[in-house]
Amino acid sequence: MSTVLEGAPAAGASAKTRTAEFVLTLACPERPGIVRAITTFLADRGFDIVEHQQFDDHVSGKLYLRTAFTLSGAAGDVSQQTAESLTTEFAAVAGEFGMDFSIHDGRPQRLLVMVSKFGHCLNDLIFRWRAGSLGAEIAVVVSNHEDLRPMAEAAGLPFIHVPVTAGNKPAAEARLLELVAEYDADLVVLARYMQVLSDDLCTKLRGRAINIHHSFLPGFKGAKPYHQAYDRGVKMVGATAHYVTGDLDEGPIIEQEVFRVDHALDPDALVTVGRDAETQALSRAVKWHCQHRVLLNKTRTVVFR
Repeated sequence: MSTVLEGAPAAGASAKTRTAEFVLTLACPERPGIVRAITTFLADRGFDIVEHQQFDDHVSGKLYLRTAFTLSGAAGDVSQQTAESLTTEFAAVAGEFGMDFSIHDGRPQRLLVMVSKFGHCLNDLIFRWRAGSLGAEIAVVVSNHEDLRPMAEAAGLPFIHVPVTAGNKPAAEARLLELVAEYDADLVVLARYMQVLSDDLCTKLRGRAINIHHSFLPGFKGAKPYHQAYDRGVKMVGATAHYVTGDLDEGPIIEQEVFRVDHALDPDALVTVGRDAETQALSRAVKWHCQHRVLLNKTRTVVFR
């Protein structure tokens, strides 16, 4: 978390000028003076606020906040400011206001993507990663099947097969945690990974694992959700991206996508529409998480878009 993002020098600027980028996220009880304390802290250290968003949750009485700020200057001066040093300095302000906070630097978040046999979400993430619009780096692809190895390796990504059976599930999950550490993954993305994670693993990955659910709401569960939707004559098809919890497909929701459909679409057509919804909801959720725009609010989320 201490890496400093090096920006390109502006026109006419010295080649030795660097820009460090940071994001502060926090939650704390509502009270006067919070924003002033933050802006004063940043101004006293020469930072420039480039984006600020906040949400006052009057139901819970808490404030949720995201502030992005930068520092430009000589390489040596800028390198002295790191997320760790700022965290230490900001602790006094946080203590005064009872803040639960994090300070992040501009290092791109690293993803461990988990898949099974469906490739549409992985393919979409790879495309956005290559195009530079994902806001993160895909570090490795992990699967319980070999089907998507060609897709991952064609993109130059490591593909690791971790088979899962009823008898080896604890060992498989232990291996997954080893890979998270080995590849320094900040976020685990379940891109249509068709295995239920244990409560223990969900707890260890709390707030660091996102799943895509093939429904606008937690309905039509099972192997053929779009066939069930067809049988019920649905008028909307959607998908939900959420944090992984021990409650299957019921974690805090980050993003949802929905498309209107009608009686003319057969089950295969609904599958196609549904896959579009899944890729869009998942990619947005991953991007917003990696930009530190998502704050957990118990069973809900605050998303600063």
